[in-house]
Amino acid sequence: MNWNLFVTELVAGITHGSVYALIALGYSMVYGILKLLNFAHGDIYMVGAFIGFGIVTVFGGAESLSVNVWVLLLVMFLCAMLGGGLLGVLIERFAYRRLRNAPRIAPLITALGVSFFLENAALLLLGGQFQSYDSYGWKGGELWTRGFTLPAGVHVGVAQVIVVAGAVLLMILLTVFVQRTQLGKAMRATSFDREAAAMMGIDVDRVIVATFFIGSALAGAAGVFNGLAYQQVWPYMGFQAGLYAFIAAVVGGIGNLPGAVVGGLVIGLAQSFSIGYISSTFSDAIVFLVLIAVLILRPTGVLGRAAVQKV
Repeated sequence: MNWNLFVTELVAGITHGSVYALIALGYSMVYGILKLLNFAHGDIYMVGAFIGFGIVTVFGGAESLSVNVWVLLLVMFLCAMLGGGLLGVLIERFAYRRLRNAPRIAPLITALGVSFFLENAALLLLGGQFQSYDSYGWKGGELWTRGFTLPAGVHVGVAQVIVVAGAVLLMILLTVFVQRTQLGKAMRATSFDREAAAMMGIDVDRVIVATFFIGSALAGAAGVFNGLAYQQVWPYMGFQAGLYAFIAAVVGGIGNLPGAVVGGLVIGLAQSFSIGYISSTFSDAIVFLVLIAVLILRPTGVLGRAAVQKV
């Protein structure tokens, strides 16, 4: 067995999966509260990636970098999360709020329209060419050359460590927030029964806005993680990543936060190993085969539970 190839694809799959998991968390949070499939979520991830690229542009490159690289990374993440969160709140306010009680097809079509709007707005404003986080020769390249080597001879760059460790940290913080804070408990109550939560005095509008902000902030962070790990960003990057993240949410059990993490890792590993051992040509087909298999064997997802029908 070629252990070098196996470990290489394992590391790549975990890196991919960590990004997908962060995006899938946003899908699951919004679906859990509103039963809405927010297909514009992948494009918020794209916007977060471009915000990170903009911060790199503002601070220049390696020779002209006026701040420490770790300070720059912190600023990138904070700006991307804040920008993504505010964009998510605006989308909820102007695109979804009036459609909460409409037939489900109406917000679904609206979500697709918002997605197309964001993609084409980015195309118009930023151009259609690929942009690179390393365009200016900044020290981001060192995040790949530096790192450590695993026993199988596989080099793991600092960028990959940042992606995985940062994603794990954000997932832990989200879990603690949902389980321990008053707003997190209000989110869980609203996801269980929105009408009953409102009758118990919970401000449902505030909960929904907070859900969109947090989920979109995670997508913004995922965009920066993607830029660090794979360098390139472009206006249509949100479509494919959003699709994979949606599949991850369904595989894990949409509406279930631990399920979104599990689904993200499953899809990331499936994509990586299919590319390494079969062919990149069939990687999409294999990911969809995983989705079909899960839906056949366990329709609610790996960690999902059957919805309770109210009478």
